[in-house]
Amino acid sequence: MSNNIHMGHRARKRFGQNFLHDMNVIDHIVAAISPDNDHTMVEIGPGLGALTQPVAEQVETLNVVELDRDLAERLRNQPRWGQHLVIHEGDALKFDFGQLAEPGKRMKVFGNLPYNISTPLMFHLFETVDNMESMHFMLQKEVVQRLCAGPGHKNYGRLTVMAQYYCKTMPVLEVPPGSFTPPPKVDSAVVRLMPHKQKPYPADNIRTLEKLVASSFSMRRKTLRNNLKGQLNDEEFAQMGIDPTLRPERISVEQYVTMANFISRRNAA
Repeated sequence: MSNNIHMGHRARKRFGQNFLHDMNVIDHIVAAISPDNDHTMVEIGPGLGALTQPVAEQVETLNVVELDRDLAERLRNQPRWGQHLVIHEGDALKFDFGQLAEPGKRMKVFGNLPYNISTPLMFHLFETVDNMESMHFMLQKEVVQRLCAGPGHKNYGRLTVMAQYYCKTMPVLEVPPGSFTPPPKVDSAVVRLMPHKQKPYPADNIRTLEKLVASSFSMRRKTLRNNLKGQLNDEEFAQMGIDPTLRPERISVEQYVTMANFISRRNAA
């Protein structure tokens, strides 16, 4: 890193800060993000700029959302590549990403996400996914495994179903703890989320789907019949061709949408 942005900043535990310094990993991630001026480029939690600098050097404008005031100030004072940044100070969990949309451009969003907010942040981003081209995130390896799991896998859960409802999910690379300062106690990995331009299984009502998926996984060891008691009965499961004795992790995204749409239509009738 040039320009000594690292000088004197100590990682803050409360922000879940671990700073990436391995140049090979950085190059690999930047290549995966594929920065360009045809998309609105957005980084969440730029930190000390490990990804910010190489991306900013390739584009005219990079939007960054940073909660830590000191880091935002450091980025603002970067000579050369700092002038490509538009800095939005604030909490990514509350930030309206839709406001960054530019006419005729889709967004490419990326970030080395603090582990403590990664799941709620994903759910927040899914709300504005319609104008996103791609998302690349560094996450705890186990979260990447959850995002990319298939039905029947132990990592398959509520996050999997909702992420795969909105996006095609793919692991990009694994990143060992030694690539960060300070080294985290967990392995990390980068995931690519490509929002579906046309959802393969559209839900009539997204809130109904979210509620159904949350109820289904409320007790993983129990069957669908138990977890969805009061929402669907055996006769209705039979109508849909879904086995109510299965556990929630054995049910595909398509089947979850089928159940949610059944409930929406039944309640509207």
